[in-house]
Amino acid sequence: MNRREFLQHTIIGGAATTLGASLSPSLNAAGVRWPVGCFNRPWTTWTFDDALKQIKAAGYETTGLLTRTKDEPFIGADATPEYLVRLKQRIAASGLRANMGALRTRHDIPLDESIKETRKQIEHAGTLALTYLLTFGVDTPEEYAHYYKVMSDAAAYAQERRIELVMKPHGGSSGASDEIRTVMKAVGHPNFKIWYDAGNIIYYTGKDPIDELKPIAQHVTGFCAKDCGAVKGDVMIQFGTGKVDFAGVFRTLNAAGFDGPIMVECCKVGATAEETMANARANRTFLENVLARV
Repeated sequence: MNRREFLQHTIIGGAATTLGASLSPSLNAAGVRWPVGCFNRPWTTWTFDDALKQIKAAGYETTGLLTRTKDEPFIGADATPEYLVRLKQRIAASGLRANMGALRTRHDIPLDESIKETRKQIEHAGTLALTYLLTFGVDTPEEYAHYYKVMSDAAAYAQERRIELVMKPHGGSSGASDEIRTVMKAVGHPNFKIWYDAGNIIYYTGKDPIDELKPIAQHVTGFCAKDCGAVKGDVMIQFGTGKVDFAGVFRTLNAAGFDGPIMVECCKVGATAEETMANARANRTFLENVLARV
C-alpha cells in the first residue's frame, strides 16, 4: 500500500467508525443486556440456604426474597434484628446479592396499624440494603381504598430510604392494565412503579400480555418471569412451554426504555434441589437467548 492508498483507507475507515458510533445501540450490537436474577420460590421445599446455593450454581448473581416460609420471615414485620443481621450475612456468604423483598400487608385492620406494619417491613428492607419492595395488590374490592392509602404512605416512606415500591399483576386490584392504572392514579406517588408479570396476566385474566403491557410499559421497572398456558394453569413450568411471547413482551419493554432487571420466578420443580437448579438454569439460558434477539 503506497502513501495515497493508505490515506484513502484511513479516511474511509474513520468515516465508517464515526457513522457506526452515531447509530443507536440496537444497530451497533444485537440484543439487549438486561440483568437476569432468580427468586427463591422454586426451592421452598428445601431450606433458604439450599436455595441460595442452587441459585448461585444456576449461574445467577442476584436473588429476590419472594416466598416466605415458617423459618424465613425475610422482611416481615415479625423479623427480629438478629435474624435480619444473620440473613444479610447468609446472602453475602452465598456470593449473591438480594435486590427485592416482598411486602405482606393487611387491609382488614385499622389503617394506622397497617401503615405501621408496612413501615416496619420497609425499615427491614433498608437493613438488608434492598433496592425494591414488591406488592401484589388486593383481591377484595372492599379493601381497595384502604390499600391505596397504605401504598401512598409506603411509597413516600420507601423513597426516603431510596427503595422503589413496585406492584406486580396478581389478580384483583392488579389484574391487568386497566386495574393497574387505577391503582397508580389512586396511590398518586412517583415512587410507585410496576414489575410486570406476563404469566400472571394469563393466569388471572386470560388476556394478551402484550396488549396489557402497552398502556403501562413506561411505568415498568422490573419483570417477573414466568410462563403459563391457560387461566389458572400451572406456572411452575419451563419457559417456552406456555403461551407467553417473551420476545414480543421484551420488544415492547425495550421500546418503552426498560432496562431491567428480569427476575426468574418459576421453573419446573424437580425431585431434588439440584434438579430444580438445572431447570432454573435452563430458564435463564432461554431468556438470554431471547434477549440476544430483541
